[in-house]
Amino acid sequence: MAMLESKSTAADIRMAGLRGTRSRMAVLELLRGAERPLTHSEVVDAFVDEPWDRATLYRNLVDMAEAGLLRRISLGSTWHFEASQSMQGQVKLHPHFVCDACGHVECTPEVQMQLKGSRKSSKAIQRGQIEIQLHGLCDACQ
Repeated sequence: MAMLESKSTAADIRMAGLRGTRSRMAVLELLRGAERPLTHSEVVDAFVDEPWDRATLYRNLVDMAEAGLLRRISLGSTWHFEASQSMQGQVKLHPHFVCDACGHVECTPEVQMQLKGSRKSSKAIQRGQIEIQLHGLCDACQ
């Protein structure tokens, strides 16, 4: 099964116009399996035993975000990255919850949104380049 996922991941990366390097495949698989958006530091920590340095992993994140494989989201005080999801060519969005006290971030998949941009919509909405955030206190900070 892991071999099929790697082939699919490599194909997705190549279809986005990027080289299917081992580090890109690993980063994309990590983010596809993550339950919430991850920061660059969290990605680096996940690959501490691999030969890739911080700069390589950051370039992978930025390149894949620019290619549309990842979403780069400003949550709290830093960038977070998550795998892009699409359904029939439309971007499937969900809000993120950000704790105002500790900065904890989590996806809220139970709240789904689907954008249907028209020609009258802004280009950001048409492309799904928007963020929806819910703010409050997480359970640990209440």
